[in-house]
Amino acid sequence: MAADEPLVLGIETSCDETGVGIVRGTTLLADAVASSVDTHARFGGVVPEIASRAHLEAMVPTIERALKEAGVSARDLDGIAVTSGPGLAGALLVGVSAAKAYAYALGKPLYGVNHLASHICVDQLEHGPLPEPTMALLVSGGHSSLLLAPDITADVRPLGATIDDAAGEAFDKIARVLNLGFPGGPVIDRLAKEGDPKSIAFPRGLTGPRDAPYDFSFSGLKTSVARWIEAKRAAGEEVPVRDVAASFQEAVVDVLTRKAVRACKDEGVDHLMIGGGVAANSRLRALAQERCERAGIRLRVPRPKLCTDNGAMVAALGAEMVARNRLPSDLELSADSSLPVTEPHVPGTAHAHAHSHDHVHEISKDNLYS
Repeated sequence: MAADEPLVLGIETSCDETGVGIVRGTTLLADAVASSVDTHARFGGVVPEIASRAHLEAMVPTIERALKEAGVSARDLDGIAVTSGPGLAGALLVGVSAAKAYAYALGKPLYGVNHLASHICVDQLEHGPLPEPTMALLVSGGHSSLLLAPDITADVRPLGATIDDAAGEAFDKIARVLNLGFPGGPVIDRLAKEGDPKSIAFPRGLTGPRDAPYDFSFSGLKTSVARWIEAKRAAGEEVPVRDVAASFQEAVVDVLTRKAVRACKDEGVDHLMIGGGVAANSRLRALAQERCERAGIRLRVPRPKLCTDNGAMVAALGAEMVARNRLPSDLELSADSSLPVTEPHVPGTAHAHAHSHDHVHEISKDNLYS
């Protein structure tokens, strides 16, 4: 870690976790998270209004905790990055508003970045600079995507995506049918280790010869599993929860890894990066490793804590923006719940930024944060 590498604070509020990370170059200095998942659990899913309120309450304490953990002052920062989309509109708005306030008060450049691109860039904190191009499989509660990124700061190309339920969403829904609570991913992963993944032949969506090679569909799988469970219950039979969990999980990770490896082969890319919350799934990691080794592909997967939504990933992409001299965002930056992955960040105009930055420096040099 060099002292001249960019020091960037990242704010992530796209869903139910308030994440604040601080990165110097590709070195993680702090990763503070305040989660409201327990509050949402009794509703069986994330309630946007509750998430937004939780972000408001957690924002300043979480930023202060990150700064303390990193051992730096807010004035030392070279930039502030924030997830501007995609995500829940109200939740995003809290993070964007906070980032703009800090950037304004401190006279620091602001970078509105893409949530999905951030999930790719976080791997730099684990395994060093990303290869170019990078092939990425992103799997979470809201996204299942195959992306090719020749330049993570400026050029991210979608190869395929889910056409209905995302993988993480399917995990949550099946957990609900099995009365396992929310979120569903961790508990299904745990129970699946004690079950037989070959006991029930659940379908693999979009794997036929005429189907889109890189797109995903988990809605049919979800329905098939739910009907199988309902039939068992209607017949008065006990549902083998562990076998259902294992067979369902195997159907999901089989499709994900099969398509990801195919994309690498087709595009001539010799490595695969997996990110997003579902990348913490132990069976996905194991099967991906097995298939990548067989295909001569190098697998890069961040440790589980960096796979779920966090501020470190936003800071990582922000630091890369600074290092590559990408144009900062304007202070008029807004939240965009449907920001396309083809836009890794939201640049402003050079004139508007220079004007606002000079003005901010004048009014804030004796202000607020030291």
